[in-house]
Amino acid sequence: MKFKEIDVTKSSGEKVRFSLDKLRNSLSKSGASKTVIDQILNSVRDELYQGISTKEIYNRAFALLKKQNSHYASRYKLKKAIYEFGPTGYPFENFVSAVLKYSGFNTKVGQILQGKCVTHEIDVVASKNGNTIIIECKFHSEEGRNCNVKVPLYIASRFKDVKTHWDLKPQETDLNECWVVTNTRFTEDALKYGKCVGLHLLSWDYPKGDALKDRIDRLGLYPITVSTLLTNREKQFLLSRDVVLCRDLIGDSFYLDHLGVSETRKQNILKEVKTLCNS
Repeated sequence: MKFKEIDVTKSSGEKVRFSLDKLRNSLSKSGASKTVIDQILNSVRDELYQGISTKEIYNRAFALLKKQNSHYASRYKLKKAIYEFGPTGYPFENFVSAVLKYSGFNTKVGQILQGKCVTHEIDVVASKNGNTIIIECKFHSEEGRNCNVKVPLYIASRFKDVKTHWDLKPQETDLNECWVVTNTRFTEDALKYGKCVGLHLLSWDYPKGDALKDRIDRLGLYPITVSTLLTNREKQFLLSRDVVLCRDLIGDSFYLDHLGVSETRKQNILKEVKTLCNS
């Protein structure tokens, strides 16, 4: 069997041809050197077999990267780390709010806004330069689940109802924009409809160059779940205390004391998250 004939199985069940270049690009975002990346690629390539899952390839590459440097591994696992927010969407809403704050917005999470017909619970309300935007967050805790056209259809109608009421009386800010943010992807129909009605769509890889993953890397706003040193229990405890960013933990390190983390381990964890924030 030739290497180029290897097909891999995506989380959705779809079979696609394995791309060494795609894996190389993914690893390069970790910050690892070309030498380290080449070593990992050679190891992974030797272990491929027909029908291997992309998850298995990721796990193997992650393990090899972690052996080299935990900081590289943390950056590499960014997408998976967001899935680790848990079964509810609340930590993701806090995360989106935090990303917008570092872009200069004043934000509030879980706000009730009056519409012309009914009230609506809005995930995030953000204001900047005299303008207010409302953001709906669609979080999926499992890979392979994308936002279909029903999502922008539903959100566009909610936005119309809120805006109609908003414009009935003078407000401190204008409301002219609605965002839909997801940690996965939009289907083609969802993108087409969203753009047609004027929604701002933000997904893991859309829009190109300014997608969610690009904003995280550009601002150094890594979720606490990227840590390779914190346990799952510790991550969930921190998320329950609204500590969603590595930057948050630096300022609220007393939570590690509350968890009973030893001083040596505490310093290693803080070193890891500081390195990420400054990368």
